[in-house]
Amino acid sequence: MEIVKGCVVKSISGRDAQRFYLVVKTEDGFAWIADGKVRPLEKPKRKNQKHLRATNTRVDEKEFTTNNQLKRLLHSFNYPAGQDEKNA
Repeated sequence: MEIVKGCVVKSISGRDAQRFYLVVKTEDGFAWIADGKVRPLEKPKRKNQKHLRATNTRVDEKEFTTNNQLKRLLHSFNYPAGQDEKNA
């Protein structure tokens, strides 16, 4: 699956492994990713696309204009049913 802007991805390596992010921008084999919490939209992390796994979820740009909206969107990915932030 191709990693493009608006794609929800899972980090598969690094200290942020197993976390889900939204791709804000792609360029030359790298993706800029944000989660609205640790990595806000204003300061996305540059990550090699080899270290990311794409999901089937794509989001329209208008749906993630603020960090709060982005956090809400990714919450169900990072904290599946029955698991909350304190137990993660």
